[in-house]
Amino acid sequence: MPKNDLTQLDRLMRRGLKDGVFPGAVLLVACGGRAFFHEAYGNADMFTGEPVTTDTIFDLASLTKPLATALCAMVLLEAESLRLDDRVGAVLPAFAETDKAEVTVEQLLRHTAGLPDYRPYYETLVGRPVRSRKAHLQKLLVEEPLVLGPGAKTRYSDIGFLLLQMVIEAAADTPLSVLARHRIFSPLELETLHFPQWAPPFGLERYASTEKCPWRRRVMRGEVHDDNAWALGGVAGHAGLFGTAADVWRLSQVLLELWRGGRASGPISSETVRLFLDRPEAAARALGFDAPDPVSPSCGLRFSKSAVGHLGFTGTSFWIDPESSLIVVLLTNRVHPSRENQKIRPFRPLIHDAAAAAAVR
Repeated sequence: MPKNDLTQLDRLMRRGLKDGVFPGAVLLVACGGRAFFHEAYGNADMFTGEPVTTDTIFDLASLTKPLATALCAMVLLEAESLRLDDRVGAVLPAFAETDKAEVTVEQLLRHTAGLPDYRPYYETLVGRPVRSRKAHLQKLLVEEPLVLGPGAKTRYSDIGFLLLQMVIEAAADTPLSVLARHRIFSPLELETLHFPQWAPPFGLERYASTEKCPWRRRVMRGEVHDDNAWALGGVAGHAGLFGTAADVWRLSQVLLELWRGGRASGPISSETVRLFLDRPEAAARALGFDAPDPVSPSCGLRFSKSAVGHLGFTGTSFWIDPESSLIVVLLTNRVHPSRENQKIRPFRPLIHDAAAAAAVR
């Protein structure tokens, strides 16, 4: 790899740090199964000055959707415990008489179920005993009306993945966090991918801090930033997963190899991975994974239309391109100390274009 290409990546990351795009970050770029750039920048906590290292654990936010929830759905499809055309009302009797009864697992995965994008359920949940919060969330979801007809349009929805979590847990008779750990992360030896819940398993110094939360009245560190996920104990279908850039890459690499027809190295077959990641021409998203926006892709202009990935609200992202075998993982704590920092939006395409340019030389 020419030195100048890596220098350009380093220069962009340092500029992002100087310009306040993020207090701290790790960038990992890999091609052909080899990571050729893996560097850390800035501070894990701006108040203590602790530096980010390549071993820093980040709140992955919505990367939970593809890397935990969607993968658990794959595992259940493999076991024939769940089908893409299963209806919510058939799996969850509480929804049988609601407008969500005919919503399918596939529609939840593609964000075409017609559910709203977000609701501040935590405002109600935090006033209830912890053990009763999930049951009360189900009541709130039963009462939540669809805003579009199922299948009518793509509408990105955290609420849809909260409902999908309930479907998965009912089909597996196992909590999402346990299913992900035992069936995906542990078999693949991805030890830092985890849901911290109330007691983070690693020392707090390993975690990047996120927001100084006004209602929780502290800087969040080793606790999920997302309000709804936090109220649910740190495990939710849309958020709650933490991990290092290296483990996000390793999991992405397994998916890429299976996507391209490689032999299974875990509980998921190549056929199932292709079912989820091969996007029909009319679909805006893959199953559980995002695709490049046709107008302003966050992965820049050098990734193919076949690429899949996802963004996380805390400033995280990963992208996988099956045509070039390129994987880019960018983990930041851009919400530290405030979620109002939006500078990462124009920065993401720049760093991905530079990473793709480096990979082809």
